[in-house]
Amino acid sequence: MSRDRSGGLDGVLVVAKPSGPTSHDVVGLVRRLSSTRRVGHGGTLDPFAAGVLPVFLGRATRLVEYHLSHAKRYTATMCFGETSTTDDIDGERMPLTGAVVTREAVEHGLGALVGPLRQVPPAYSAVQIGGRRAYQMARAGQAVELEPRDVVIHGLDLLEWDDTDPARPVAVVDVRCSAGTYVRALARDLGASLGSGAYLGALVRTESGRFHLADAISFDTLREHAADGPAGILKVLRPVDAGLEDLPHAPVTADEIRRLGEGLPTAPKTPLESRSAPVVLVVGPDGAVAGVCRAVAGVLHPTKVLAPRPATDGRPDARPDAATPA
Repeated sequence: MSRDRSGGLDGVLVVAKPSGPTSHDVVGLVRRLSSTRRVGHGGTLDPFAAGVLPVFLGRATRLVEYHLSHAKRYTATMCFGETSTTDDIDGERMPLTGAVVTREAVEHGLGALVGPLRQVPPAYSAVQIGGRRAYQMARAGQAVELEPRDVVIHGLDLLEWDDTDPARPVAVVDVRCSAGTYVRALARDLGASLGSGAYLGALVRTESGRFHLADAISFDTLREHAADGPAGILKVLRPVDAGLEDLPHAPVTADEIRRLGEGLPTAPKTPLESRSAPVVLVVGPDGAVAGVCRAVAGVLHPTKVLAPRPATDGRPDARPDAATPA
């Protein structure tokens, strides 16, 4: 973690988003409190949902793409006996009369959903159809037909069961799934498979890759640190490669960073642990991630350079965050 020479901070904040704000709202808050221009998040949470939201600042935004495929974990509240136009609590709901849903039936239905799954996204989703968002078409009363997508459900465990109202029982489910999974659609499909409607009443993301809700900071904590200026934010800011610890890391010298910044393949003085790998994070002499490379037979081929090239032989520094060809 560091100060970004282009203005602001450089690293990852793991934020506990409350129900209500959009993910974009969280990005805006972090941008204001950190005085950092470049800020992005690592996976949208719907406004009604809460939970862990990794937020990337400065040069860390260049690494967001390497987080997007990471698995997720949620605590989902699924409500039976009704359907929802949005498949969640924010939509218009319609009661359905059907089979009485039992705990045993729900546990069996959850088991049937585990594994590779072809999932149709909700009509009210951000999926694009002919350049328009599906939710825009749905709000306009237009028919929305979405193609199923391949997702993987790693595990579904029933945590709580409430059948105080037998016609509208409620299940709290631990969901472990691949990126791109719509938990709203899981609730919808589970209800349909049981002959009863279902929608998502609440959702909390507990894990996003290696980021955990237990380690996330609240808005109040973030504001308290921001009151001390950038130095306060630095206390809760993680390094730019936080969450990517499983990727190969390769130490490089200042001169090797300069060569990579010029787009030149480089055989580092320190032998690579992974001689061939599609993604390698290169680490400069200061211990900070300096860029992303592709390793081929022990040679690093630059994909992105995050750090400014150091001045050598009287040559000036290159601009920060210069992209280099793969």
